[in-house]
Amino acid sequence: MEQNLEKLTLAVCEIARQAGAYIRGEREKFSLESVERKHAHDYVSYVDKGSERLIVSALRELLPEAGFITEEKTAQRGQSPLCWVVDPLDGTTNFIHQYEPYAVSIALMEGKEVLIGVVYEVCADECFYAWKGGGAYLMHNAQCIMHNKLRVSSQKIQDALLCLQLPYNSDAYKPTIKRLIDQLYGNVGSIRMCGSAAMALCYVAAGRLDGYAEQYIGQWDYMAGSLIVMEAGGRVTDYAGSEDFTQGNSVVATNGVIQGNLLDIINSKESGNQGNTISIVDNS
Repeated sequence: MEQNLEKLTLAVCEIARQAGAYIRGEREKFSLESVERKHAHDYVSYVDKGSERLIVSALRELLPEAGFITEEKTAQRGQSPLCWVVDPLDGTTNFIHQYEPYAVSIALMEGKEVLIGVVYEVCADECFYAWKGGGAYLMHNAQCIMHNKLRVSSQKIQDALLCLQLPYNSDAYKPTIKRLIDQLYGNVGSIRMCGSAAMALCYVAAGRLDGYAEQYIGQWDYMAGSLIVMEAGGRVTDYAGSEDFTQGNSVVATNGVIQGNLLDIINSKESGNQGNTISIVDNS
């Protein structure tokens, strides 16, 4: 595409901030009565939908020829190879419980290639962003002119801080998460769950986490964050280990050092009750 990716990315950062300001304002007067249930344990509110309408309208002005993949489906894909992938409020369950973090996630794709990734964390006023070949950055707040370049950690598996999320498809994922926790707990630095796929990816890019894994998630959850990780020097695959992950529903993102370790355990067929006997090998 002819437009300058850096300039376009910074414009998307501003759109994400505007959506974040809307979310922050609505949170002050939000009522649990406004929550709708999409399906078991998966929630949505007028705030998700309002944020998405704001983002879609602004992105259409920015790049009229691009189509959309959005979580709340307020816009269509279209025929253009350019496509915005939008999660207007990633971490809705966190949002409705006033539990941090929650974020706006916007990516631009051309075919299967991710060109731009922007994730704005509403509570901390942190904007993570990257463009293809340009590196990954963090802008801490709207007044800050400093744009810190992101770099993944170099931590090995024994000391790694990992994020293992719990997707909504609990029946399908329960055997996997049980095995992962059984084999990793006590063998790595520690395990966390943050409730936002987009933020877990950004935390890997920033070196706050060393690895993250989740399955049964949508493209809008991980597309922007995946580019931010890769531009920060990390590695992203699906659960099978393929780097062609953009059309799937699983993500493993790490500092690269521990990617093989996590993939080995994810694809292990060991039963949960044998977890304490499994040694984690340093593959670095």
